[in-house]
Amino acid sequence: GHIVRNWKVRWFVLLQDKLLYYKIEGGKKESSPKGRILLDGCTITCPCLEYENRPLLIKLKTKTNTDYFLECCSREERDSWALDITGAIHAGHPVQVQELHRMKNSFKLLDNISLHDIVERMYDSSTGIKLTRNLDQGNRYKETFTGSALVDWLISNSFAVSRFEAVTLASMLMDENFIRPVGARSTEAMRFSDPSEKFLDDSTALYMFAESGKKNTSSKEEVQFNISELSGTIVKQGFLVKQGHKRKNWKVRRFVLRADPAFLHYYDPTKEENKPVGGFSLRGCLVSALEDNGVPAGVKGNVQGNLFKIITKNDIHYYIQASSKAERVQWIEAIKPLT
Repeated sequence: GHIVRNWKVRWFVLLQDKLLYYKIEGGKKESSPKGRILLDGCTITCPCLEYENRPLLIKLKTKTNTDYFLECCSREERDSWALDITGAIHAGHPVQVQELHRMKNSFKLLDNISLHDIVERMYDSSTGIKLTRNLDQGNRYKETFTGSALVDWLISNSFAVSRFEAVTLASMLMDENFIRPVGARSTEAMRFSDPSEKFLDDSTALYMFAESGKKNTSSKEEVQFNISELSGTIVKQGFLVKQGHKRKNWKVRRFVLRADPAFLHYYDPTKEENKPVGGFSLRGCLVSALEDNGVPAGVKGNVQGNLFKIITKNDIHYYIQASSKAERVQWIEAIKPLT
């Protein structure tokens, strides 16, 4: 809001030259818009890091210097809106559109610089990147740096001239296994095939040198699994977000669905060892999609959309979020025959 700086749900409609937003009443948008953002002369910032606890922001600054902060529900949605809004801003300026495409496809590492040189500079005790301890969803990591810190460092050391180039360069470092993601935010981004989306220019995304020591985790009782339940044929696997049973927070997990015997296991993608951190038999389970309007009973936190629930025969409830409706349908259809 412009007067009271609170956050409100609005229904947005993107037109060729403006962005309209509507008030939501009773789950439906009103017939007339609450306001509009004229896109002529606008500048867009995505990701916008001005609110550290809101990593899914887009910032629009109009030519009259009015700032709009828009928060999306997922990273995919944020990037999709940013791309479409950027296209609308430049729609009347084909030369600028061509320049955007040229910049995206033209970045190459300087001939006199190698990735090894960059990593050596990063390690330098006086001029290298600053390493800190970070806590992410209960896990404590030593000697990490954030995605935005690495982008800043690459630009300040003249390895890149823009944040886009720095993100591309950081993706190269990750592809060549010089650095690796740790923590939920950065690990989740590895699902994307586009190199520019794998590395996050974000103050909440954590990375570390690939050869650095393993993280220190709080001591937990190790979950034991019978060898037979891990011997089934893998039917489906992929990354989903799961609500915890105790803290009720949401974490990215790699799920593996097996048949004969039918089990669903989930793994912590930040751990190098290939051991499940949880799992259960699917025999006698119930699986169903949850409504996308509002927060369903049993779900904690501001998580909405693409949710489904699995209830085991021992009446344990698992709440899981897929990245899209199509992915949710695929998982439910794969699980149901095994229950």
